[in-house]
Amino acid sequence: MSCSLRAHTDLSAAVGEGTNGLRPFLFWMLALSLSTAASADDAPFARELAPGIYAHEGVIAMPGEGPADDIADLGFVVGDKGVAVIDTGGSVATGRRLLAAVRAVTDKPILYVVNTHEHPDHVFGDAAFEGLGAVFVGHRNLPRSLASREAFYRKAYAKFLGDAAMDEVRFIMPTLLVEGESELDLGGRKLRLKAWPVAHTDCDLTVYDPASRILFTGDLLFSGHVPVLDGSLKGWLKALDGLAAVPAERVVPGHGPAGAPWPAALAAERNYLTHLAGDVRGFVKRGADIGEAARGAGVEDRGDWKLFDAYNPRNATAAFAEFEWE
Repeated sequence: MSCSLRAHTDLSAAVGEGTNGLRPFLFWMLALSLSTAASADDAPFARELAPGIYAHEGVIAMPGEGPADDIADLGFVVGDKGVAVIDTGGSVATGRRLLAAVRAVTDKPILYVVNTHEHPDHVFGDAAFEGLGAVFVGHRNLPRSLASREAFYRKAYAKFLGDAAMDEVRFIMPTLLVEGESELDLGGRKLRLKAWPVAHTDCDLTVYDPASRILFTGDLLFSGHVPVLDGSLKGWLKALDGLAAVPAERVVPGHGPAGAPWPAALAAERNYLTHLAGDVRGFVKRGADIGEAARGAGVEDRGDWKLFDAYNPRNATAAFAEFEWE
């Protein structure tokens, strides 16, 4: 295994947790050094789930805690003609680590970079793949979502990543847009892409490899990390049946363990979103205010999820705004 493929998957052990860790500059210097050199005892940045299918598991943590740029699951698929990369991470440094992992496996060209949606932890690494001849791929709504949020994301994430890291980030608009379903031909391997109606976001895209029967869901599936709502709770619940019908055997979620059995891995998220919707509707029906819903909706599932207290009130607030006009 080449040195470039081996890198720490949890920098928090080296730099400390939360606000007691090293300052951003030192963190980024360490992250950059680990992208090119690591000890033989470290796990590979991406592991092979099936022949030609590789996944990297991000750390379940809040932005600003632990490895702020490495909290999402990423992956790549190798065909006879070339490679498709699926999400690129939360910084250009993380994107470079993913690129190094690809190059440790194959020198075939990177044909496609697929962004499953617009959130920074999935797209901030895109610039690491710019200039390689790859076609950037996304949901038909992705360009609009990226353009409308760029200024906000740059300002919000500068405090987590630091100005130097943010200066490297480029918002690369996809030139291959998916509406409905599409295929990417990697040579001897065709990936099936599906653009979903508004659910987790308004630009969710999934990638399915029939050869290995592995599904990359992006953030349509959270595992361990509490789901985060940035689109429509009704739409997300509606999408679950269609998502479960994908004939996959294993899944790479947007956050959480890669390679879990499918569709069993969907059960916990379905339970949480169903309970959240039922509770919020109950608050609305009783004439409660949005603050009561934020404090009380979905709390029965608190013990099942990491980062619950950080995100559940936000989810309940968004759902209340959606359901109060039913």
